[in-house]
Amino acid sequence: MSKMGERPLKIRILGIFNDGKPHWNYEIVEIISKEYKMSGSYESSLINFDLVELASGGMISDVEQKMDTEGIYKKNFLLHKYVITNLGKEKTAGACALGRN
Repeated sequence: MSKMGERPLKIRILGIFNDGKPHWNYEIVEIISKEYKMSGSYESSLINFDLVELASGGMISDVEQKMDTEGIYKKNFLLHKYVITNLGKEKTAGACALGRN
């Protein structure tokens, strides 16, 4: 079985959302940064961009937004809360099945 860091980022992100709960982008950035030993603003932006791509592809859905007035992620940055879609669940199930071989 592969380690978390060997799994493609987008597949791991979908795996986190597979719990069916909504997650803020900064929560996902924190989890992925720790698991993949990523740090810094550039890497955080890459993870956030993966979230945007997954939303654009219909695998997660943007269900809430708020301005980061407190500096939780990036001060005055728009925060997004996402939830997995049925398409995302299907893709996650398929990717997990492929990983068992």
